[in-house]
Amino acid sequence: MPIRMKVYHQGRETLVAAADADLLGKTFREGKFKIEVGKFYEGEVVSEEDFVGYLKLATIGNFVGTETVDAAMRAGFVSDGGILWIDGIPHAQFVMM
Repeated sequence: MPIRMKVYHQGRETLVAAADADLLGKTFREGKFKIEVGKFYEGEVVSEEDFVGYLKLATIGNFVGTETVDAAMRAGFVSDGGILWIDGIPHAQFVMM
């Protein structure tokens, strides 16, 4: 399953937003939590290797979907305890401080 990724630059911050491609355009809700996988994630389709390469340059990451979150975990950017599950879909973030 491909990963869709978009990179944002604001001052000294670099944010990588990435999601499983098949989740784009969908909204997930569970209790008080809601995540919309919309334009924020609508970037280019990338391989896991390219995705991880961008993460190494990022100061902030925002990830949705099993493939994307698993790739971020394998690269050491997300841990099991850092995953929020919303309607069965994993969501994770990281911030470099």
